[in-house]
Amino acid sequence: MDLEDLKRLRRARDTMDRDYASPLDVPALARVALMSTGHFARSFRTAFGETPYSYLMTRRVERAKALLRRGDLSVTEVCFAVGCTSLGSFSSRFTELVGETPSAYRARGLGDGGHEEGAAMPACVAKVLTRPVRNGTPAEPVRIGEAVTSASP
Repeated sequence: MDLEDLKRLRRARDTMDRDYASPLDVPALARVALMSTGHFARSFRTAFGETPYSYLMTRRVERAKALLRRGDLSVTEVCFAVGCTSLGSFSSRFTELVGETPSAYRARGLGDGGHEEGAAMPACVAKVLTRPVRNGTPAEPVRIGEAVTSASP
């Protein structure tokens, strides 16, 4: 993968990070990266270790965790606030990545114990520590100049 492709892929990834609540799909992100849909999807997975959809949903779940910890929105409101259009799909993906349902996560945050994982630390540190991880293993991004030997699913 050349540097120009990586720049374009990062542009699409930055779009997902910034506009996670917008209706984004692979063809739209491929246009941002100036690539065909198939090439974009394959290249994104090779570069970042997960599909564009998986990356976007991880961003949405990450933001949903922060909104649920606040406790002032219902699970349905959080679902729509982070750009998901199906409560069922949102709940399934949230449970897969976090290990508990959004309702249980929210209730635990409102109880006595709260969410110690993000308490008394800067938001930037809490974001890194509370990032949802699929199957218990974070995807490692490819660094520029390194060969790709394997990619996480």
